[in-house]
Amino acid sequence: MFRRRIEAKIVNPLLGNSIPTPTYATDGSAAMDLRACLEGGVTILPGGRLLVETGIALNMMDPGLVAVVASRSGLSLKYGIRVAQGIGVIDSDYHGEICVILANDGDKPFHVEPGDRIAQLMFQPVMQVALHFTDEFSTETERGTGGFGSTGHA
Repeated sequence: MFRRRIEAKIVNPLLGNSIPTPTYATDGSAAMDLRACLEGGVTILPGGRLLVETGIALNMMDPGLVAVVASRSGLSLKYGIRVAQGIGVIDSDYHGEICVILANDGDKPFHVEPGDRIAQLMFQPVMQVALHFTDEFSTETERGTGGFGSTGHA
């Protein structure tokens, strides 16, 4: 399998010592696990949010790449813990520490321990576009401006 090399910097000495660095869980994993880089445990109350450091920074060196921080499905299903803004976008020119905003949609406090897998980090290609503003589109579609539910059920 082809693996592109991305420069990574440890910005918290806990990472790589007591806390494992990000890795892919299996050969078929699309994203690597990000871990909570904390000295002690923290609790996210129901309805609460918390910024959790991961101890790592990236230098992608390519504006055609983005790193996406995504929720872990197991945490979301079992405990209602998710990445607060849906996904986190790590731009190619950001060199600071990757932090994850976790939200607790569950009905119980959730405890995060140092080294817990809290999110996933996936790399994807990016295409920047130039918007061309017009009064009318040059083509029409069957759906047109039909919005939510306009294509029917099932």
